[in-house]
Amino acid sequence: MTAEVVYDKAGLRRARFAVAAVFCVHGAVTGSFATRIPWIQDHAGVSAGQLGLALAFPALGASLAMPLAGTVTHRFGARNALRGLLVLWTLALILPSFSPNVFALCAALFVFGASAGMSDVAMNALGVEVENRLDKSIMSGLHGMWSIGALLGSAGGTLAAHLGSDARLHHLLAAAVLTVLGLVACQEVLDLRSAPDAEPPPRFALPPKSALVIGAIGFCAVFAEGASMDWSAVYLRDVLDTSAGTAAASTTAFALTMAVARLVGDRVVDRFGAVRTVRTGGLLAAAGGLLVVFAPQPAIAMGGFALLGLGVAVVVPLAFAAAGRSGPNPSQAIAGVATITYTSGLIAPSAIGAVADATSLVVSFGLVTVLALGLVVGAGVLRTSDRRAAPVSAPGATVPDPRT
Repeated sequence: MTAEVVYDKAGLRRARFAVAAVFCVHGAVTGSFATRIPWIQDHAGVSAGQLGLALAFPALGASLAMPLAGTVTHRFGARNALRGLLVLWTLALILPSFSPNVFALCAALFVFGASAGMSDVAMNALGVEVENRLDKSIMSGLHGMWSIGALLGSAGGTLAAHLGSDARLHHLLAAAVLTVLGLVACQEVLDLRSAPDAEPPPRFALPPKSALVIGAIGFCAVFAEGASMDWSAVYLRDVLDTSAGTAAASTTAFALTMAVARLVGDRVVDRFGAVRTVRTGGLLAAAGGLLVVFAPQPAIAMGGFALLGLGVAVVVPLAFAAAGRSGPNPSQAIAGVATITYTSGLIAPSAIGAVADATSLVVSFGLVTVLALGLVVGAGVLRTSDRRAAPVSAPGATVPDPRT
């Protein structure tokens, strides 16, 4: 074991801003891709059913690749690993728009998801480490920066689509810009390295039990988030007979509520703690679900979706933070939680649709309300050790920093 070199306050502030920028870049890739899916569908000549199949491949790629992030970090160090994985992610944006058929599109989206998942684990592990060293909550704000990045990427994609731009050109330019921004941001993240005698983590391993329990809370939150994002507009249109514009506005309002809540969530967590924050959020989300289910008019339902967004906004960041402090191998624990939340995000839209087909959308959001109450019941698993515990991003990690 080698002695740890500690960053000074200025170095930690730089590291915090750097990892926030990384989160923003990561989100911008997602937003840039999502807005051009219709163009990609037309270019590849795939049906709606084939597109639905292809869109399952990012989650599949992420789930299979995320456990490898710990091995990559152990071998190359946290900074170099994040740098390489983030570049893979930004460049992977190019692949789907160049896919000529459904088979190529599935392969491209598998790579897209794998690079997304591995970089996701690496940046969250570094975020948890910065949070530990600062001894205050920052994970909610980091995920808020991801949401801002997604909104910026979506705005750029919307503009490109409005101008009739070829998505291949759009994504080439976006990938180039985001790659440069990501490389610049990675220069200041913590440079954690495993001790020479530290054993490498297994390439593939089941998530630890602690990650499974924490992941269950993340599952409930992401299920409510995915259901609201994908079905809120449909709910207002089909159940409450609103116009297309009003229905679309409900989705935008939900996304903005999530982003704002995450940006201010760290102050709330520092004041009241993770458990009380999530329990209160669960109550708010459940109240929002009840408003949606019993709403007599669109405005009340939109208020319900806003409460849902407010209630679940900080749960996933806190789940990642708790996983990162839950044992000796944080990357493995974070990968486990990320896999569960990715799975929840994948199945939520189809599960809501299946329940709606069998019963109604109202019943579907009754299910969302029940899962929101699960946050109240299970919030206690997010109670973790003091953030001032020993560094956790890698066993025996050291921080070579000549500036301190």
